Amino acid sequence: MRFASSKNDSSEQTVSLEDYVARMKEGQKAIYYITADSYIAAKNSPHLELFNKKDIEVLLLSDRIDEWMLSYLTEFDGKQLQPITKADLDLGDLADKEQEEQKEQDKAFSSFIERVKTLLGERVKDVRLTHRLTDTPAVVSTDNDQMTTQMAKLFAAAGQPVPEVKYTFELNLEHHLVKKVADLADEAEFANWVELLLEQAMLAERGSLENPTAFIKRINSLLA
Repeated sequence: MRFASSKNDSSEQTVSLEDYVARMKEGQKAIYYITADSYIAAKNSPHLELFNKKDIEVLLLSDRIDEWMLSYLTEFDGKQLQPITKADLDLGDLADKEQEEQKEQDKAFSSFIERVKTLLGERVKDVRLTHRLTDTPAVVSTDNDQMTTQMAKLFAAAGQPVPEVKYTFELNLEHHLVKKVADLADEAEFANWVELLLEQAMLAERGSLENPTAFIKRINSLLA
């Protein structure tokens, strides 16, 4: 088996699992990967931002069979294969500092998080702050026990019933847009910005929106 990798600037699938393990960082315990509709979508996913920052290699999977294969290929050489799109992503020793910083931010901005949760209600599974992003204001992720976005797409394409996927909405407090939203007192304006950030995150994750017209109207309204 050969894969494309975040270490290469090419969609060619040339990296073996042996190659990946040989390049693993000190303290790294898992083989990280992401599945997407295309190589370009995988290469530019916001989920990669923290990994690029820390120079941690990620396998980029975009073949239709990949999502099925990973249901059975769960480890190699004693190391778990771990998707980077999960809400409970564990970087172990590679992210101790970020985890401590996030705990402090969670306490300081708990009222902001509760405000977003109240607004979105049952539409999301959870809302939290995140340190997995650098240039992107928000991202959505799924829990380990939930179906992935790509698997849901495969079920839908095969005409199979697809269970509802509820995402965890993760906000990057280091981004200027999120800082702006956190300081908004006007409830209508606050709601409009939160909806926009969620729609952006859903678009990046799924490649489409249920109501793209509402998304465009919201952008135009905020730009005006």
